[in-house]
Amino acid sequence: MNSKMVLEPDRSLPEGPGPSPLPLWLKWTFTAFMLVLVPVYWANYGPTNFLYFCDAALFLTLCAVWLEIPLLASMAAVGILVPQFFWCIDFTAEMCGLHLSGMTSYMFDAQRSLFLRGLSFFHGWLPFLLCFLVARLGYDRRALKMWTALAVGLCLIAFFLLPPAGAQLADPKIPVNINYVYGLNDAQPQTWMPAGFYLIVWILALFALAYVPTHLVLTKWTAARNSRTAS
Repeated sequence: MNSKMVLEPDRSLPEGPGPSPLPLWLKWTFTAFMLVLVPVYWANYGPTNFLYFCDAALFLTLCAVWLEIPLLASMAAVGILVPQFFWCIDFTAEMCGLHLSGMTSYMFDAQRSLFLRGLSFFHGWLPFLLCFLVARLGYDRRALKMWTALAVGLCLIAFFLLPPAGAQLADPKIPVNINYVYGLNDAQPQTWMPAGFYLIVWILALFALAYVPTHLVLTKWTAARNSRTAS
């Protein structure tokens, strides 16, 4: 018998699964974080808090690290990389005594425990994790339209069904003005334009100034990485 025929693998059989592109420690570490964050947020902020873009991105990320589906990580990256950048700017300004938008004023609310506020620092490191996931899993260009559809749905729910900016609730920690559909200031709605028109402008602004630029950058970045890998 020809030895070459014996040693050559049978190409007609499916190959076994390759090694995971994501380390197991990362999966369990992020899962442990979510196992702490979800019940703590639920108890303090209520279930509507999970309708924020950033919290939706957390659940997409959790699914992405375990299922290793590029679309899930790509959607979260498109949706929150730019907003989280501005969260970090606003937090830094507040820490320096400057009041910009009020987006991160809750981080300096003494009525909230340090532990509760500390959990919100995921706004700072989640973008780096998502960039890592996109680098490992790849970027799915369908993410732009999929995240946009999700974001529009979340905005409509927040606008029509949830408390507006300035609403006085029995528990002051329950979120109002989720996803800033009434303006950037939770204490009072914006007065520049009619509320419904502002909602449309806000959604279009997010799409044009946050989602599309992120989509273009990630598309170009991953294409460049792939070309370097191929060469």
